[in-house]
Amino acid sequence: TGTISSLQRQLEIQESQLRKIKSEKEMLQKQIRKREHQLQAMSAKFCSLRDERKHDEMIATMGKENYSLQQVVAEQESKLAEQNELITKLQETVSQLQTEVRTSQYHIRKQQEAQEAIQSQVEALKHKELQTRVVLEGMASRFERYRSKIIQATFSAAGSKAPQAELTDEEVLEAMQKIINERMEFYQMLKQNNIK
Repeated sequence: TGTISSLQRQLEIQESQLRKIKSEKEMLQKQIRKREHQLQAMSAKFCSLRDERKHDEMIATMGKENYSLQQVVAEQESKLAEQNELITKLQETVSQLQTEVRTSQYHIRKQQEAQEAIQSQVEALKHKELQTRVVLEGMASRFERYRSKIIQATFSAAGSKAPQAELTDEEVLEAMQKIINERMEFYQMLKQNNIK
């Protein structure tokens, strides 16, 4: 945004200079036309007086003025050529700045679109994370209920002592394995004695 603002300011400055130079160019062209008319008028006057000897002094003066006007016209034409060249350069600069502004705006628009896409992905991931958390909490709750039932079933067997403290998963598994082993031994003993 800062780059675009800077480019737009440069563009406005260049366009202002361009308008000023175009205005000066028009003024110079008017002056040149005026000088050319004066030059033509003086040349005509010079021709009409050329054959009259008594106006030698006037002719000399007009010749000087004529030369002076020709110099002014040549100088103004030179300035006009310079300004035409400057106008061309300014127009190229303005065109380049406009292209840079459009390019910057395009990049900014693309960045905004990318940010919006990323934001959308973030929102989707947050939603998925929330769903996963709900599922995990449900699974943890069901596991805890199942664990409690296992502990209750394990330590409600005859000869088992109720746990005095919170049991770890390993301790629960050991207790279950012990009961399973004892029951298997008892079953084998009954089988050996042909008791079913």
